Amino acid sequence: MNKSELIDAMAASAGITKAAAKLALESFLGNVEGTLKKGGRVSLVGFGSWSVSKRAARDGRNPQTGKTIKIAAKNVVKFKAGSELEGAVNK
Repeated sequence: MNKSELIDAMAASAGITKAAAKLALESFLGNVEGTLKKGGRVSLVGFGSWSVSKRAARDGRNPQTGKTIKIAAKNVVKFKAGSELEGAVNK
């Protein structure tokens, strides 16, 4: 399912217009992104939670040449599925 298909499904199931569904989805995504940028955590009970963790700088290898390269430190977004979501997927 892509973004436009999700908007269509949200509009149909909630009985709202596609424009309102698009606005709601974009608001949700913007708020999640803003919270994660500030280093916060977003948790939806039963569905899952998003958090940011720091990945340290490390040495890696170029697979073509075998030379050692430096991989920079960066922040990564992690998602952990909630128990209800895991249960629904594993039925």
